[in-house]
Amino acid sequence: MNAQKSSLYLDYAATTPLAPEVFEAMTPILRDGFGNASSIHRHGREARAAMDDSRESLAQLLHADFSEVYFTGSGTESDNLALIGTMLAAAKGKNHLVTTEIEHHAVLHAAHWLQERDFEVTLVSPDRYGNISPENIAEAMTEKTALVSVMHANNEIGTIQDIKSIAKIAHENGAKFHTDAVQSAPYLSLNVDDLNCDLLSFCAHKMYGPKGAGALYIRQGTKLNPVQVGGAQEREKRAGTENVAAIVGFGRAAELVMKRRETDNLRLTALRDRFIWLLETRLTGVTLNGDRLNRLPNNVNVSLEGVEGSTLLMRLDRAGISASSGSACSSGSIEPSHVLKAIGLSDSLASSGVRFSLGRETTEEDLETAVEALISSVNAMRR
Repeated sequence: MNAQKSSLYLDYAATTPLAPEVFEAMTPILRDGFGNASSIHRHGREARAAMDDSRESLAQLLHADFSEVYFTGSGTESDNLALIGTMLAAAKGKNHLVTTEIEHHAVLHAAHWLQERDFEVTLVSPDRYGNISPENIAEAMTEKTALVSVMHANNEIGTIQDIKSIAKIAHENGAKFHTDAVQSAPYLSLNVDDLNCDLLSFCAHKMYGPKGAGALYIRQGTKLNPVQVGGAQEREKRAGTENVAAIVGFGRAAELVMKRRETDNLRLTALRDRFIWLLETRLTGVTLNGDRLNRLPNNVNVSLEGVEGSTLLMRLDRAGISASSGSACSSGSIEPSHVLKAIGLSDSLASSGVRFSLGRETTEEDLETAVEALISSVNAMRR
């Protein structure tokens, strides 16, 4: 997992390197454990047993029952299954979804898919720090609302939501509640009873596990239609042969999170705050995006006046530093981040947003290096 220091990785929110312990857990499956978990012979039973061990580890992470964890292929698939599956299974007349303007596109695009099929969707706006007001959620709900979906912590600006209060409002109004916990899983408690959620999405590769493994928590009694058919896997909720090696890695990654979370968070929070202080004291025209205190311990998202974000990222890349932006390139044009626009930033500031996300290998020296490169790049671009 050791990265070359000439290539400084500060994009852990996009994906994390595979932890050595996870690699070790996956290796025997990749080498010898080729059985199909749906087969009844010995090889199939061994694969099923390995999956069940990982399902139990994920259930422990969530403080949930083993039977409430369903494997998918990604966080995106989990979000799609939660939204589309729940809305398709909703009672007659319950055709309204409430979500927010700052969700990941896995949720927003699923909401748009539902709209095209005559479901009603309401998008709730955040405040300037990315907080979603429970009162605004309540105002958006109607007697037709079947589901409320609000992400646990924002993938771009790191703001953490008051999920428990929002879920309470959803339930009081007769709706189910889903949260996208893909970004929060390595850092925040995912106790599903404390969060009061009916559905929760998360995945392996944001928590030092492999790509290709996601999961959806579905509380017992929650109705949900499959959106992928063709087999009886995952108790007929998600057809398709399971990626056993990735699932085993997912389980091991979850075990490491439970063991390391408190220590990792203390260290990352100190590094995050140090990095923000360096940026704000050594550069002019810096705007910190997101809630200053109520944010993920590894997230630093800033807008830089007079700078175009994608160009800055290319300059940083040439300097050996990997960071990211919320901007998306479409047909040769750069669109400002929908999250930064939703919190009220101008097009120019939204387009200048850059996200640095820290991880287990990030050091204070790394941040000093990143700040120096950033100062050099920004000053050159502002000339």
